[in-house]
Amino acid sequence: MIFDVLGVVGVLMVLCAYFLLVAERMREAGPVYIGANILGSSLILVSLSHHFNLAATVMQAAWIGITLVGVLLRKRTNNKN
Repeated sequence: MIFDVLGVVGVLMVLCAYFLLVAERMREAGPVYIGANILGSSLILVSLSHHFNLAATVMQAAWIGITLVGVLLRKRTNNKN
């Protein structure tokens, strides 16, 4: 039961962050968006550790990886300025 709750909370975090970005309630993919994506995807991965699904696990790991690459690219761009 707790794993299901964690997974649903993670999904809600990721979806809410994406909705706020698309609905222009956030100007850019800032710290709140990035944090919600990483934490939400991590919670989904915790849930998947109990109810394993390879495709969903790959998707969440990729989502975290893409988010981290975005953070690194943004940091590089800010350091150049």
